[in-house]
Amino acid sequence: MSTQSTIIGREGSCSDRTNDLKAFDERKTGVKGLVDAGSKTIPTIFIRPLESRLNDLDTCHENISVPIIDIARVDDDEDRTAEVVKEVIVAAKEWGFFQVVNHGIPLEMLEVMIERIRMFHEQDDEVKKKYYNRDFERKRVLYYCNHDLYKSKAVNWRDSLYVNTIHTSGQVDPQELPPICKDAMLEYIDHILKLGDRILMLLSMGLGLEPECLKKLVKGKKGWSLIGHYYPQCPEPELTIGTNGHADNSFITILLQDQIGGLQVLYDNKWVNIEPVTGALIVNFGNILQIITNDVLKSVQHRVIAKNVGPRVSVAFFFRGLFSSDQIYGPIKELTSEENPPVYRDFTIEEITTYFFTKSLEEFGIDHFKLR
Repeated sequence: MSTQSTIIGREGSCSDRTNDLKAFDERKTGVKGLVDAGSKTIPTIFIRPLESRLNDLDTCHENISVPIIDIARVDDDEDRTAEVVKEVIVAAKEWGFFQVVNHGIPLEMLEVMIERIRMFHEQDDEVKKKYYNRDFERKRVLYYCNHDLYKSKAVNWRDSLYVNTIHTSGQVDPQELPPICKDAMLEYIDHILKLGDRILMLLSMGLGLEPECLKKLVKGKKGWSLIGHYYPQCPEPELTIGTNGHADNSFITILLQDQIGGLQVLYDNKWVNIEPVTGALIVNFGNILQIITNDVLKSVQHRVIAKNVGPRVSVAFFFRGLFSSDQIYGPIKELTSEENPPVYRDFTIEEITTYFFTKSLEEFGIDHFKLR
């Protein structure tokens, strides 16, 4: 492990950092390119500030984790549906996260999706470079390292394949998808959109709303993003992080992770590991959902630690709404009252998305949308 004095010496100056970031970006080979080159130490741009590391919250070592919810038969058994609705709302209010099993997506499909995302990131650099881009507004399919590369205090140890439809009404052109993972992506997306509808129905019922309420808000002006993350084995995991602590810019997020682990959720002021469960998908609630439910449901901080094993692969699917929609979002009237007035102001998807991209991942939050 590096000594503290060595670490400080490696952090470099601001001008060095700017040049190093540009040089790293222009190589277009991401974190994996560093590993492939045989690097035994991480570049200074990846080293978290000493203050951040020293003041990091503890990881919980108790045997606790987010709830695991079985949603089998929720479509055709009223009693079972009512039971699951209660479990979902308890998990939502206590954790902001849960794992869902018996969701109807075949295990083989999940395994294939993980494998194809891994294959994309491990194919020849010259093939991947064709997708390398940082134009998140105009490009629909991008490969990159850290959307906030030039804004963050330290680069996160991961590469990403991004498919974005918030500008295209939820439609993706199959011909734009990388051939190595196109078929798996299209099948997976179809499954996840259907599962998202079921989750939104359960949440609506648990909030005392019409079953279709949240689905109409999310899917009526539909738009989504899919990100296939690749976290290479890290030679100095204690100095960096896979993904900074953050809350999602979404209504809900559905995550598929492999069996390596590393995902943590903030609970009772400690980081709690979300251990991989074979066949499970992770559901969490984003900032948009917290705003429109007027803080009834919470968007909880989570992160991914770097590890000296890997690569870790995950696939995050964000239900985000349509960027160009003129629909105004704000706290749902049925969830507010004189005793519980709106906490947040109205906004559009364009406004909250634009704000998201002006901030580093760890800085983005919803205080900007609170009523003064």
